[in-house]
Amino acid sequence: MKRLTVCILVFLMAVSLAACGQEQQGSGESEPADNQSEAEAQPADGDGSVLIAYFSWAQNAETDEDVDAVTSPSVVVPGDVQRLAGWVQEGTGGDVFTIQVTEPYPSDWDECLDRANEERAENARPELTAQVENMDDYDTVFIGYPNWWYGAPMAVLSFLEDYDFSGKQVYLFCSHGTGGLANSVEDISDSVSGGEISENVFDVYEEDAASSRDDIMDWLGQLGY
Repeated sequence: MKRLTVCILVFLMAVSLAACGQEQQGSGESEPADNQSEAEAQPADGDGSVLIAYFSWAQNAETDEDVDAVTSPSVVVPGDVQRLAGWVQEGTGGDVFTIQVTEPYPSDWDECLDRANEERAENARPELTAQVENMDDYDTVFIGYPNWWYGAPMAVLSFLEDYDFSGKQVYLFCSHGTGGLANSVEDISDSVSGGEISENVFDVYEEDAASSRDDIMDWLGQLGY
């Protein structure tokens, strides 16, 4: 009888040690795999109905190896608006579309500003390289842009006038210098066909854009994301 009891105890101890070893191995394998990138973040509601369309000088400028990153920091990728768009994508899980012109702008800021001023004076609509093929799939659209010559870049108006925004909620985010939002919201409102543009616009001074992640996340929280 004693021998049987000892055998049972030995068997139970062996089972217990094996289970403990499996549990320890499992906790080691439960460590997360590669970190999920911002572009892979999922929308809060899971329906994929959010579009983030943005225009950035850094992605619309001529390549120039002589650009001085100190005196012309905005032309170095990622640009201010590109950063903001990435955080909006991180917070909403939406799809990202970059508004790009077929004829790039000068990488020198003064020359770029001259062209931007000329386009505004002519009420031009620069040609874009691509369109959103499935715009009807989105019910919320975020539009990001810099303030160019006291208004929205004319390329942004080219983009907006290509679509019917009826039934869509539109949110704006902007990087700017001392001119603030200037007339940019009015420019965009005049170019949006249908849709509802929120009065809650996110804007940030260009020198603060790179450190504004928390601010833009707070803004998205106000919008329900």
